[in-house]
Amino acid sequence: MRRADRLFDILQILRVATQPMTAAAIAAELEVTERTIYRDIASLQASRIPIEGARGIGYVLRKGFDLPPLMFTADEVDAIAVGARLVRRLRDPGLQKAANSVLAKVTTSLPGALQSGLLEAPFFVSSGDAETPKGVDLAELRRAIRETRKVRIAYTDMQGSRSRRVVWPVAMAYYVDVTVLGAWCELRNDFRHFRVDRITASTILDAVFPTDGGKLMERWFALQGQNASHT
Repeated sequence: MRRADRLFDILQILRVATQPMTAAAIAAELEVTERTIYRDIASLQASRIPIEGARGIGYVLRKGFDLPPLMFTADEVDAIAVGARLVRRLRDPGLQKAANSVLAKVTTSLPGALQSGLLEAPFFVSSGDAETPKGVDLAELRRAIRETRKVRIAYTDMQGSRSRRVVWPVAMAYYVDVTVLGAWCELRNDFRHFRVDRITASTILDAVFPTDGGKLMERWFALQGQNASHT
């Protein structure tokens, strides 16, 4: 997590808290050390953010302080509400947690009249049919895509054949009934799509793969309008 994002998250946590928050509680929520939180709070206080409190007691954000408001139209609020609910159906715990966090952040930034429209939006999004993957951590796959890291996977195809491969993860494709990893397969020397629920084991490798200045991604996207090979 970038430090700027973490500082914003600390402010959001203190902003919605109903009682003083200890550094330990904030650190647990953001998955960092208490020492990091103490340092970040000191930086915020040095920037004249009205945070009051002390170690061992907890911290509060003085009433009256507010972040610049986010202005959304009614349609934009509806889009956020539906979008967050769609993300929840992806069976990706990391994205589900992030969607809830986005809702919380946006809700606290909205005028009171619009908050209920976001939290109690009259929209239903079905849970979907995608299976929860057991042999792979989707957050780790997304990290491998960002960091252009190779991944070793054990895979079982639709005929029940098992294989072990090293792939270059390019993109994630989320469908109603399945989530697919789009990757360059070293075994087949071509693009392949791997259903994440059929990945039985995975390891993120230290080795990075070449992106050819973004052309690898462009080639994968170009295949989406064609019949890309599946395994």
